[in-house]
Amino acid sequence: MPPPLLFLDVDGPLVPLAHRGAEPHPAAEAAARRYGNPLLLRADPGDGPRLLGLGCDLVWATTWAEDANEVIAPLLGLPALPLVTFSDRDSDGPEHWKTRDLVAWAAGRPFVWVDDELTAADRAWVARHHPARALLHRVDGRAGLTAADFAAIRDWAAAG
Repeated sequence: MPPPLLFLDVDGPLVPLAHRGAEPHPAAEAAARRYGNPLLLRADPGDGPRLLGLGCDLVWATTWAEDANEVIAPLLGLPALPLVTFSDRDSDGPEHWKTRDLVAWAAGRPFVWVDDELTAADRAWVARHHPARALLHRVDGRAGLTAADFAAIRDWAAAG
């Protein structure tokens, strides 16, 4: 059986909306200069190895689209990842506009979705429409992924 998928949002989980309180990593400084995006100063290149260590198949689930592979993956030391292409339709319910596309992309495989905009409506929709295990893990977008977030994902994946 293949490992679970791990759908990754960028803004919030990997590029926090607030400063993490530490000095920017030199790789983040270089990326911020190269791409003219000061928000990249908030990225933690240590997140890449932590993500790879979770035992999941990583997939971009972000509006960064191919820029995630061009900018974020090298910054975090990740290989190029598959990317969910989102439909242009708006959700016709209370769930997030990504929810239906992610469930379709998972095609019955267990998955984790890491995002800072998840709600109970998303969890309920996935529970009704996805036959496998799923962890919809809401990250504090101001802080980004924390040790507690990585532990929760690791524990869920190990329980599979």
